Amino acid sequence: MKIELPKWYDLHVHLRQGGAMESFIKAQISMGCAGVLAMPNTSPPVTKVFESDTGDGWSVESYADMIRKAGGSAFLDFIVPLYLCGKTTPEMIENGANKKVLRACKYYPPHGTTGAQSAAPLETYINNGVFAAMEKTGVVLCIHGEEHGLSGENYFGRDGNAEETFYKKRMPEIVKKFPKLKIVCEHITTKIAADFVQKSGPNVAATITPQHLLFTTGDMVQGFKYHLYCLPLLKFDRDREALRAAATAANNTKFFAGTDSAPHVKKATDCGCAAGCFTGGYAPQLYAQGFEAAGLNLSDGKAQEIFKRFLCTNGPAFYSLPAPKETFTLEKQEQSVTPLQTPDGAVTPLPLGVGHSTIPWSVQKF
Repeated sequence: MKIELPKWYDLHVHLRQGGAMESFIKAQISMGCAGVLAMPNTSPPVTKVFESDTGDGWSVESYADMIRKAGGSAFLDFIVPLYLCGKTTPEMIENGANKKVLRACKYYPPHGTTGAQSAAPLETYINNGVFAAMEKTGVVLCIHGEEHGLSGENYFGRDGNAEETFYKKRMPEIVKKFPKLKIVCEHITTKIAADFVQKSGPNVAATITPQHLLFTTGDMVQGFKYHLYCLPLLKFDRDREALRAAATAANNTKFFAGTDSAPHVKKATDCGCAAGCFTGGYAPQLYAQGFEAAGLNLSDGKAQEIFKRFLCTNGPAFYSLPAPKETFTLEKQEQSVTPLQTPDGAVTPLPLGVGHSTIPWSVQKF
């Protein structure tokens, strides 16, 4: 079985910095990526729009230039969001948008994930005019939807978790105060988040990762497969079923691919485990596995069309990205999974990290 698809955009990926960036970009291109949305929690973070702006972080301009020089000039297009921090101002948003440099901003819960130590509480941007400026100029809010500062039992417990709290309390407030703000609820993991997106207007969408379509927290904790450790954490069967239902719905226009692929040379550390699953080179194949696990027969033309919308067309339509004319081919044929060798060391792809040296789908070389 072969499926020819338009090249796709990975609308949530970590390309990091330094000498290994070229390897990560090559991994994206090898699986048919026309472009990416490159996360700004780099070291240092991307906290300025223009290189001429004051501040210690990188700028959207400078990080985009790094991506191009590391091989990203092969992309049809790519987006670098601004990392929202306490120094972000409405003037920065308006100036960046008016000069066609700023297309998206990223909210991280303070200390909520890798590289989020520069983030400020959500109320900062609600009250200081930043979200209002984004709404006015059409800049997309990419949101890591977890409540920060919760105690352990409230962060992840039997009766709730940080993501559910955020989508029950915070997101309704944002949508009510800024009804025209374009929002991507990134890497959603719960039924509550999926339901919220479905009930919201057309300016609210969401990305789903391969791992959240395929696995649950039980898969991770049985033998502690730390290559499945990511943030937000994997959830439970009913949550995975809700994500699968949203992604595979025949009328889906609001859910699309964003892998949150996050490379770590050293995943297990002395003080815990680095968060992130690396799926560079293998993401469309894993998404196809997820759609099959949800019950779709990808040999059927209608099922292929649903898969194409999720992987290839919904995301670029939401972000107003150029539609690729080039295609790539997925084939139902086993593909070997090998570590990605980089100048900084080897990175283990997710399938290999959970004990699978082959996967059932492959991307034909092009």
